Amino acid sequence: MRRCVRPLPQEPLASPRQSADRVVELIATVRRGVIVGVYLIILLTLYLLPLGLYSPCIKEKGTLGPAPALIGHRGAPMLAPENTLMSFEKAVEAGSDGLETDVTISYDGVPFLMHDHNLQRTTNVLEVFPNRTNTPAAMFTWSELEGLNAGSWFLSQNPFGTAGSLGQEERQRAGNQSVCSLQDFLQLAGQTHKLVIFDLYRPPYGHPYSNSWIQRTLDVLYNVSSIQSSQVLWLPSDLRSVVHQMDPDLQQTSGSRLPLEELQRNNIVKLNLPYSSMSADLISEYAAVNISTNLYVISQPWLYSLAWCSGVHSVTTNAPQLLRTLNSPLLLMSPEEYNLMWILTDVISFVLVISIFYFHRWRERGLAFCSDREIKLSNSSYSQIKTEMGNICSVSSSNRQTEKMVNLATVTQP
Repeated sequence: MRRCVRPLPQEPLASPRQSADRVVELIATVRRGVIVGVYLIILLTLYLLPLGLYSPCIKEKGTLGPAPALIGHRGAPMLAPENTLMSFEKAVEAGSDGLETDVTISYDGVPFLMHDHNLQRTTNVLEVFPNRTNTPAAMFTWSELEGLNAGSWFLSQNPFGTAGSLGQEERQRAGNQSVCSLQDFLQLAGQTHKLVIFDLYRPPYGHPYSNSWIQRTLDVLYNVSSIQSSQVLWLPSDLRSVVHQMDPDLQQTSGSRLPLEELQRNNIVKLNLPYSSMSADLISEYAAVNISTNLYVISQPWLYSLAWCSGVHSVTTNAPQLLRTLNSPLLLMSPEEYNLMWILTDVISFVLVISIFYFHRWRERGLAFCSDREIKLSNSSYSQIKTEMGNICSVSSSNRQTEKMVNLATVTQP
């Protein structure tokens, strides 16, 4: 018996256009998948990021230390010309705990306050000594320095944009400031019981005091001022051991971050460092061996808050009048409050993301429905027009045939 094999049904081959459409649809699907995947990875990263963040101001309640002491950087340079007596008086009025400055020795041996190598920026030396504008400040005598104006530049250049806030009397006083001597500076600090810290510049080669600048400074400190040695944070590293033997009450201060053994060997009790070079761990490590930390220059409240939370003992600042108003660090919170804040933020953002997703989905479905309806309406209109056109053509053809028959009948009549 012969078996009849039934052929399997074959699917019709897709046309080239259908194949191209499938490829395009596949590419679009893959692209959407990649975009959604990348989006979800970024979103998950943002949700988990707070777990890896660290801030010294996330502290358990009761563990915050006292506020760092404020040391006026060259006085209060936002309120008066830097390194002038008025500037230091303003710093004292603002509540500074200490005063910072820079000391240079004049040609005739008088220590005075000047930060720059020459006198161009902060005095009118160009008017008084036009041929000596680049001369080192230490090469001027004290009588020459006393004749210079050290305040008018503050009003004309307005370095911090704060000169306009001064009253008329204060503006006049600021404009008449002169170069300040170390003696006057120490007298003010002694009378107001403020700490002092200063950089001491060695005079250039050929200066009469280039080899005895430290002794000359100590002479002023001991003989012509009322300040106590314990108020002085002694920063110069030259002849440190000799200075310490002469006066153990001076607070030996290092401007370099040295190993603990070396700091202790040099009798260092305080570090004076830029704020970018320290961390909370290092501050705690030094504090464990009774070495306190002073950071400079910190003038922004948020930066002062970080220093406070990190356990810094003091900061050098341009704005003692601003930082003194802070009663607690900015953004101080407990770990529980921090976690609660981020959990609520994540939940709210997740709800918003889901809501936006469903809104767009609903909107796209609505647009797709309207598009399909328009297509159906268009097809219906086209069919209706086609039918009407067909009817018109049929009527026209019928009329033409009727006319032909009438004409033929007229022709055939006798």
